[in-house]
Amino acid sequence: MDDGDPLDRPPCRGCSSYLVEPYIKCAECGPSPVLLCLQCFTRGFEHKKHLSDHKYEIMTSDFPVLEAGWTAQEEIALLEAVMDCGFGNWQDVAYQMRTKTKDECESHYMKNFINNPLFSSTLLSLRSFEELRAADSAIPFRPTDDPPRPTFDSVLSRDMAGYMPARADFMEEFDNYAEWDLKDIDFVDDDSDILHALKVAVVDIYHSRLKERQRRKKIIRDHGLINLRKFQMLERRYPKEVQDLYEAMRRFARVVGPMEHDKFIESHARARVYERVKRVREDERRKRTMLCDVLQYVHDNRACQQWLHKQAAIDAGISPVVTTITATSRRTAPPLNLTGLPGTEKLDEREKELCQVVRLVPGAYLEYKQALLNECRRQGGLRLAQARSLIKIDVNKTRKIYDFLIREGHINKA
Repeated sequence: MDDGDPLDRPPCRGCSSYLVEPYIKCAECGPSPVLLCLQCFTRGFEHKKHLSDHKYEIMTSDFPVLEAGWTAQEEIALLEAVMDCGFGNWQDVAYQMRTKTKDECESHYMKNFINNPLFSSTLLSLRSFEELRAADSAIPFRPTDDPPRPTFDSVLSRDMAGYMPARADFMEEFDNYAEWDLKDIDFVDDDSDILHALKVAVVDIYHSRLKERQRRKKIIRDHGLINLRKFQMLERRYPKEVQDLYEAMRRFARVVGPMEHDKFIESHARARVYERVKRVREDERRKRTMLCDVLQYVHDNRACQQWLHKQAAIDAGISPVVTTITATSRRTAPPLNLTGLPGTEKLDEREKELCQVVRLVPGAYLEYKQALLNECRRQGGLRLAQARSLIKIDVNKTRKIYDFLIREGHINKA
């Protein structure tokens, strides 16, 4: 019994005051019950056929029903509060009950009235209920538990597209006047077959509009689009290029869930980052190759000058004059000094000797060697022509590296 509203409580037959639990009910008088407050009962109140020695019952709801800590009176108050405030508005439910917190109301209601297997004979199965709830229940306001209730036509109300959280409806629904097509339709027995079929078609069209409303509400609910400002703030956490991608791909969000859509956007963004890093890596690799070319001719003044003129022409955007380094200059070039060059410590003595003779820096040699080993393992063998296609340096140097790796047993001929 709700003690909050006295009009909901019966009066005492003796003093006519509204009853407060516990009170007394005569077990012998009827069919109209005789109800007495404790004061009138202790005075031995009698009225017409009711006598003070009649059997009686003590009426109270101060006892647990479904679980300890929740009295029958509180169970009734919880159900009435949910009916008044709407399912999901637990803050208002707790405020109306006054004896329980928001979390206590939600957990108790879900445990005993939604997920309780004792009600399986009268409710839908749990899966069917979840589907029904997803379609018809209140749209949760994200990312806050207690949705705001803005006044009509306020700034926040316009930002929320006129959404009313307590009713789970919008001030103006999609296809807001769809019901007008049905208001004058009346099925009567003397309708012709064509007229009857036409009316049924109109009803089917209306059902399709209702389904479209639910579909749009589901998208709004799943993607948390009620508060547009907060949604835009979440989008701004991404870099500019990801925000542009979000804007371009927004139309596809309706066909996938919010998590799948975000994963798609972020993976696309990572792919762009990968391509950018890959270009940087290729630029660094070209710079290392350029350094190798310089080191090959660093002790040959004529060859070094030719290379510098060639690079200057390339930087100026003109075609460089191709000049060849004579065989004499190559033969007279001294062995390359490996002291202090990166990667020297990774070479054995024979590899150091090869790099000195071929005039190849250790870092480039190790890179070429690894490329040839990988291709040999993949092909099951390696030919000289394949090696030359992999290593874009002087063909004579490639031949010496290829023969060296064959002799050392690192690779085998195809």
